[in-house]
Amino acid sequence: MDAKKEAVAVVLAAGKGTRMKTELPKVAVPLNGKPLLNHVIDHLKEAGINDIVIVVGYKKEEVQALCAGIPGIRFAEQKEQLGTAHAVLSAEEFVKSHKGPILVACGDVPMITGDTFGSLVSTHVQNEFSATLLSAKVDIPTGYGRIVRNSSGEVTAIVEEKDADAEQKKINEINTGTYVFSSEILFESLRKIGNSNAQGEYYLPDLVELYKKEGKKLGAVILKNSGESQGVNSPADLENLAAVLNGAVAK
Repeated sequence: MDAKKEAVAVVLAAGKGTRMKTELPKVAVPLNGKPLLNHVIDHLKEAGINDIVIVVGYKKEEVQALCAGIPGIRFAEQKEQLGTAHAVLSAEEFVKSHKGPILVACGDVPMITGDTFGSLVSTHVQNEFSATLLSAKVDIPTGYGRIVRNSSGEVTAIVEEKDADAEQKKINEINTGTYVFSSEILFESLRKIGNSNAQGEYYLPDLVELYKKEGKKLGAVILKNSGESQGVNSPADLENLAAVLNGAVAK
């Protein structure tokens, strides 16, 4: 059995993207002529993941229109923007009967390759992890959640920038917002997550800490190319990624 073919993907694409200075839904913003979301979908397909649930919210019709004619796409609606854990819960009815791995990806992180998605799922399945996260080591971690490890190198928590103390802010291993979860316990566990944080939101990273407390087996894959972790939060980010892609084409 090919683990990647048994995986289902949930793509988070409900956000507005206020800092992008556009009326477009964030995932509809074009990068080199192709919407951010379509870069993500193409890479998932390259990984052999063809069952894809897209969580929509802001201007959902425009996001749905980006996927017209693409096979294997279904849509779940996040009616209120209450955080990433809540977004995944919004997809429950579409994937609750799925017995294999569930990959969670961000619709505004367009550079993660099919090879990386495939490797993340394979690592998760082969090691029988309950959750496997994709991390990256970067020179400037500001703005990202930090990966906290214990003395044995095991992941113990992901701490958001707003909730991090001075020592945690020095950590340069960041969360990419990309995960694989085992479906059997995912939704039951998501309901246990609280929202006592600076944003008052239900964070998916809190699931990692919950699993750790419950003695579940956690894994992490560090990106070989940290550039794949770059998301789009501003027009400057978009320009940077376009330059990277154009440079890659020029070579």
